[in-house]
Amino acid sequence: ATIPANLLESELFGYVEGAFTGAKRGGKIGLFELAHKGTIFLDEIGETSLDLQARLLRVLEEHEIMRVGDDKVIPIDIRVIAATNRDLKEMVNEGKFRSDFYYRLDVLSLRLPPLHECKENIETLTRNFTNKYAALNKRRVLRYSDDAIKILRNYSWPGNVRELKNVIERLVVTSSKEQVEPEQVIEALHISVSPENTMQKNDPGTLSAAETEIIRRTLDECGGNKTLAAKKLGISRPTLHRKLKLLEDEDI
Repeated sequence: ATIPANLLESELFGYVEGAFTGAKRGGKIGLFELAHKGTIFLDEIGETSLDLQARLLRVLEEHEIMRVGDDKVIPIDIRVIAATNRDLKEMVNEGKFRSDFYYRLDVLSLRLPPLHECKENIETLTRNFTNKYAALNKRRVLRYSDDAIKILRNYSWPGNVRELKNVIERLVVTSSKEQVEPEQVIEALHISVSPENTMQKNDPGTLSAAETEIIRRTLDECGGNKTLAAKKLGISRPTLHRKLKLLEDEDI
């Protein structure tokens, strides 16, 4: 996906001199030839065109390539690893991905779960990224409060590990304290704490980590006074009672 579509074929298969306007003198070897006796990794394979998929299928089936503008077949011996974040089976059903190419690729499948499905790794990843970005930015290594870690663990992470890395780097660069508290994590995650955004848009049967933290801290600040806490949160007292009941159920 990082190579423009009009150049992709020549980059993968190479080309001979004079194959097209702007072709280098003497031609150019392609990535498949460079990978001979080794491994080539094709990332974002779901973005390839149907025409290119047909050419890639020939590579997998015949173990040979032909440079652009040439009539000579070049045998290659390579291992192909492909990756995508798209549902290729669904694309096959929609006619957007060749079925023969899909089944030829699908020899050994490995599914990498999204970050929200392996939350037990979040704390370890957080500390690793903290050490990394502290060293890169010449900053001190941060500690995280238990509540801050809890918010990180309970966040949905739609951007997966890439989003976690960015959030941790943001915390490392912007934090003026040695310990990261929940408020800093909420800010780094760009979670709105306004009543209309934080207190009312969640699934009615669940509470987000940010909302849970806000409710608990507000109650503490109000000395357990629910009427005052509800007013400060911008919600009604019955709504606060309902949310507290959800908290009790989650704790159970």
